[in-house]
Amino acid sequence: MSVALKQAWTAVQFLAWAATQEERYEFDGMRPVAMTEGNANHNRITTNIHAALRSRLRGTPCSYYGPDLGVRTEGEKVRFPDALVTCSRFPGTDLIAPDVVIVFEVLSAESGRRDRIEKVREYASVASMRRYVLVESSGIGLLVLHRGRGEDAFTALSLTGEDSLRLPEIGVEIPVGEIYEALEFAAVQPPD
Repeated sequence: MSVALKQAWTAVQFLAWAATQEERYEFDGMRPVAMTEGNANHNRITTNIHAALRSRLRGTPCSYYGPDLGVRTEGEKVRFPDALVTCSRFPGTDLIAPDVVIVFEVLSAESGRRDRIEKVREYASVASMRRYVLVESSGIGLLVLHRGRGEDAFTALSLTGEDSLRLPEIGVEIPVGEIYEALEFAAVQPPD
């Protein structure tokens, strides 16, 4: 759902409006865009990511957040990833995280195109961003887009259940299987 507007909003106007809404929205730089609803797999995966980050970041200068804390991308755009990591301190009342280093998006059929195409470009515009992790929700698999400090382009790496997600920017390594803990996926039947 998009909201009809007479003129484009700013990110500040959007954040004030979004705080009064029951549904969740992102901001495309001009107007609010409704976020898709997640299913049980999406919720479990997000919970597992948060649990893995929480235990590994305890006692470090870095913190994880999501999905209620936004990331300011190119221009006025604001995204609300499933999880994000920043190593900067900021007021607890802020709605936008500063200096985001890593973003996780759990993919769904409805959000996949936006997450794989539009958000890659947007997250690449965030100077502090080092990793963008796209997490499949219909099976086990990660696509990790990463770049070094001062680099513009992301490099892609695919991970499966036997691999570990290495996040050297924050000194963390997470077995991919841990992200999918307590999930079962329907077996895919080969074609006749």
